[in-house]
Amino acid sequence: MFTLLTKENRARRGQFETVHGTVQTPVFMNVATAAAIKGGVASEDLERVRCQVALCNTYHLHVRPGDEVVRDMGGLHPFMDWNGPILTDSGGFQVFSLAQLRSIKEEGVYFQSHIDGKRIFMGPEESMQIQSNLASTIAMAFDECVENPSPYDYTKKSTERTTRWLYRCKEKLDKLNAKEGTHNPHQMLFGINQGGIYEDLRISHMQEIAKLDLPGYAIGGLAVGESHEDMYRIIDAVEPHMPADRPRYLMGVGTPANILEGVRRGIDFFDCVMPSRNARHGYMFTNQGIINLNNAKYMRDPAPIEEGCECPACRRYSRAYIRHLLKAGEMLGMRLCVLHNLYFYNHLMEEIRESLDEGRYEAFFAEKIQNVTRRL
Repeated sequence: MFTLLTKENRARRGQFETVHGTVQTPVFMNVATAAAIKGGVASEDLERVRCQVALCNTYHLHVRPGDEVVRDMGGLHPFMDWNGPILTDSGGFQVFSLAQLRSIKEEGVYFQSHIDGKRIFMGPEESMQIQSNLASTIAMAFDECVENPSPYDYTKKSTERTTRWLYRCKEKLDKLNAKEGTHNPHQMLFGINQGGIYEDLRISHMQEIAKLDLPGYAIGGLAVGESHEDMYRIIDAVEPHMPADRPRYLMGVGTPANILEGVRRGIDFFDCVMPSRNARHGYMFTNQGIINLNNAKYMRDPAPIEEGCECPACRRYSRAYIRHLLKAGEMLGMRLCVLHNLYFYNHLMEEIRESLDEGRYEAFFAEKIQNVTRRL
């Protein structure tokens, strides 16, 4: 399923074949939490901004409209009219974010819906059932994400429980894939490495879950309170123990600089809400740096968000017009900004892949890292 095409030091260029199409890696997955990108972005727009993989969320779709509704509509692909690969997060991170409303036990997690307060139980089997109903291309294992830093003893116990949950996830998904009437009997399970900021826990957990020989592996539990230095330190510790012939996914990360650093450390898959969330507030990523369209200096600026950009926003509209839409509270303003930022991220990945194809990633990294971190 995964073919490593070339390497430059630890940076990897590959392709991942799925039942819903082939993914060129490294790749940034566009976050469509509730089967849509916030900001009025449709599936046809994702094609225009060169999205390869959409990421939807198990918890959010379970509470609304209900995973059984999505199943009855044929699964996520026909439901949202997206033909490419879809990865579904297991719901574990959302349970983490509902810390005041949850109770974690060996069988799973009891928590309250953030919508109506309804009591919900989710364990490995329930998460797999929901994701099977959603019929995504890739299902993520149900895990516990701990806050960084957390006490060593608790993190160790949590990591061991996450391992036991992973075995239960695999057993359940294997049964669901073999069941008659399953929308996607080729659904793949990715395991998640946990262990907080403790290198020994991270390494031993990665070594343990690698024994399951899963189609892919993720590093979870980062970008949840630790410094960038700690995040990179953990990636450096875990990466040598991740199967070289499987895709590697750094969950919930991140900024363009995080992605450049992650690729340099051997990561293949990324996702983050940052490009769309920032865009809705007028914070735009460009190859010259980050700009804030709310600033008064753009009130009469006839230039596009970024000169030379081929996104739907930059091809037609000025900074002045988009700033006006944002100030007026017009949805079109947010939509155009989201389209630009997603295009920027997806195009950045294309540039990364091209530089790896040509054996010049280190030079590309040195030039790009200076630009993407600059605030204009």
